[in-house]
Amino acid sequence: MSKVPMIELHDGVRIPQLGFGVFQIDPGETAAAVRAALDIGYRHIDTAEMYGNEKGVAQGIRDAGLDRADVFVTSKLNNGFHKPDDARRAFDRTLEALDSDYVDLFLIHWPLPTLYGGDFVSTWKVLEEFGKDGRARSIGVSNFQPAHLDRLAHETDTVPAVNQIEVHPYFTNEQVRAYGRDHGIVTEAWSPIAQGEVLDDPVINRIADGRGKSPAQVVLRWHIQRGDIVFPKSISPDRMKSNFELFDFELDGADMAAISALDKGESGRTGPNPDTFSYIPD
Repeated sequence: MSKVPMIELHDGVRIPQLGFGVFQIDPGETAAAVRAALDIGYRHIDTAEMYGNEKGVAQGIRDAGLDRADVFVTSKLNNGFHKPDDARRAFDRTLEALDSDYVDLFLIHWPLPTLYGGDFVSTWKVLEEFGKDGRARSIGVSNFQPAHLDRLAHETDTVPAVNQIEVHPYFTNEQVRAYGRDHGIVTEAWSPIAQGEVLDDPVINRIADGRGKSPAQVVLRWHIQRGDIVFPKSISPDRMKSNFELFDFELDGADMAAISALDKGESGRTGPNPDTFSYIPD
């Protein structure tokens, strides 16, 4: 079995660099998908309140016969619960759904700067409470831009352990990644293969052919070598296994540079812009 590298966060918590994401996995299929991923060797599961499948994650861990402490679990605050008391109640529901008295990492899912009077700072202070009482081993953010992170730095006491953002070869998001490097915030990459858009790219296919690897493996390896945490999603056990096989080859400097050069800037985004995103689920 491949040995997944561990990354140490600034709070001393260690997180597997490769994980399994359950975004858009039907709640009824989540337990089986998580069980399959854990059987392959994944030990890091990324979920969220808005995904509606936290209970399935807990069931998958139980079905795999693993102790809760053997699996690193991340969840994220629902956009509709940014007000402090709402956030506290939502976190309680997350712990109940996960059948656990703690979560390894809890994130603010989106900053939502055009909602709640632009006040994501009071929300972050609630996450600081979860960190202090040990119910969240680490706390972080998702989709925060440098200006949002600067506000947290100036108005609160805790630097986020991670920032989970859209990153892939067509949108390398270097400004936000650089901010993270400068401030000890580890980058987690969501949409790591641009929802499949990069897999037909001729540059990536040329590199994949030369390495005897799939385009997805090459792109995921690019993320790994850049030092980011990545969690591809699939309900196919064969694809889960392929996505896990990233540690028996390396990309050289020329390959890494060629993939990075595919960046399209803002036009390469597949998801919404965090400065304007204002979605709250019904």
